[in-house]
Amino acid sequence: MIRDHDALVVGAGGAGLWAALELAKAGVDSAVLTKLYPTRSHTGAAQGGVCAALGNQEEDHWEWHMFDTVKGGDYLVDQDAAEVLAREAIETVIELEHMGLPFNRTDDGRIDQRRFGGHTRNYGEGPVKRACYAADRTGHMILQTLYQQCLKHGVKFYDEYHVVDLVTEGGELGDGGRAAGVVAYRIADGELVVLRSKAVLLATGGFGRMFRVTSNAWSLTGDGVALAYRHGVPMQDMEFYQFHPTGIVGIGILLSEAARGEGGTLLNDLGERFMKDYAPNLMELAPRDMVSRAIYQEIRAGRGIGGKDYVYLDVRHLGRKVIEEKLPDITEFARVYQGVEPLTEPVPIQPTAHYAMGGIPTDLLTRVTRDTAHTVVPGLYAAGEAASVSVHGANRLGTNSLVDLLVFGRRAGRQMAADVRGVRMPAVDDAVMEPVRAELEAIRGRQGGERAAAIRRDLADVMMDDVGVYRDETCLRRAQKAVGGLRERYRTVAVHDTGTTFNTDLLEARELGYLLDCAEAMVASALARTESRGAHSREDYPERDDTKFLAHTLATRRDGVISLAYKPVTITKFQPKPRTY
Repeated sequence: MIRDHDALVVGAGGAGLWAALELAKAGVDSAVLTKLYPTRSHTGAAQGGVCAALGNQEEDHWEWHMFDTVKGGDYLVDQDAAEVLAREAIETVIELEHMGLPFNRTDDGRIDQRRFGGHTRNYGEGPVKRACYAADRTGHMILQTLYQQCLKHGVKFYDEYHVVDLVTEGGELGDGGRAAGVVAYRIADGELVVLRSKAVLLATGGFGRMFRVTSNAWSLTGDGVALAYRHGVPMQDMEFYQFHPTGIVGIGILLSEAARGEGGTLLNDLGERFMKDYAPNLMELAPRDMVSRAIYQEIRAGRGIGGKDYVYLDVRHLGRKVIEEKLPDITEFARVYQGVEPLTEPVPIQPTAHYAMGGIPTDLLTRVTRDTAHTVVPGLYAAGEAASVSVHGANRLGTNSLVDLLVFGRRAGRQMAADVRGVRMPAVDDAVMEPVRAELEAIRGRQGGERAAAIRRDLADVMMDDVGVYRDETCLRRAQKAVGGLRERYRTVAVHDTGTTFNTDLLEARELGYLLDCAEAMVASALARTESRGAHSREDYPERDDTKFLAHTLATRRDGVISLAYKPVTITKFQPKPRTY
């Protein structure tokens, strides 16, 4: 079966929904494919805020936001992209407000703003209130608002259609071919469908499920990233993966940075506010990579709570009004998942795998690029966590993820609407689904193979233990060997469920393959980057090396072999300096 649309959006989080909204408003025949019901997309889990230099309570300017983004990303941020982010953040947040998003308000009715890690006034003088928020449910409100707007404008949704391959025309995407649509698996009955298109946006989110302790939903398995990688598109900066400092111990569910933005503190076993020793100016509001490393160092020094592998987040001093009005969800998480009452007890936390700074390389217009010369892949776009534009560099600042979704999701929709005008529909037929059908049927029909859950569990252990907050050559080589072994085991993967109706067993086996692709690229890129920068912290190479590594990594896989290339960082206003807070 073939269905035609001028533009396709894969993923229904913040980036995908805003892109779809722009396409609908432009009158383009388009559709959104999502393996989840749209309002279950992971954007809804974002808590603390979306940043924009509105200056509603304190003086602020987009140039300060841009500087914080560049410095926070340890100067691996492309500065032209950071300028776009900081400038357009203001208008996208105001546009969201006009759509009806219920932001918290100041006494005089303006959007309320709170402090967040790494956001400062006047190029680093001190913290600034820049994060616009709706209690600690900001992502949820963004998702609901955009989905309502999409329904209002008649956006076509293919709900619970799992995209399992990209369709190309004229060769592989890394060799000059163009994107020509997707192959989707209808979860309800197992039917494969080819959707042919002039333009495809990959807005499929991240791949945190490769780690044992993660804030990411079970569905975040790097689908779009891996599919582009399999068709010859290089993966950019995969070694940079952010660990959020405050996850619930053992399970990783996030306790938002909003708690620290409102004045929460981190305490070690001695009751000390230990961030004074690591970031004396910003304390708990230092960038996330620095706070996560500080927590690990306290634990290593034996100052974890009771000698264990966690510390405390303390909000008791904030009082009932702040906790219940501004932090209702995260305090309820502490009650439900830990049995802790935040009003009267400190909350046990530890770093949790949270966000991919790397992904599919794009230009400022969200068009996917395929080499160090920024050559555009015709018809293919990426936005949100799946993409690397790069506005996050080596470490994303808190609240920059949601504004990334808004700014570049909007840009993607507008660019696709302009690009599909006058372009012919690609010449493909339904035979393009046969290779992926054969792969799925091989898994479904295999007898006596290994179950995906066991391989996935081992992958999560390897990545958490050897490719986590701290790394060195020994652990990375061990991880590289282990991931290679897991890939071999994956060749024999089999499923219990051989049916066609809601066969999540089969689809999770497919998702495991995507995670292995992402893990492989991450380990190879991390092993080659012999420096420490942002979230990539090499204990055997503790210093940043701007001479050799002020560059983006591009990892490409051909015939089972990964090759690495590097392209320069775009520097426009801010020369690299030592990163201190």
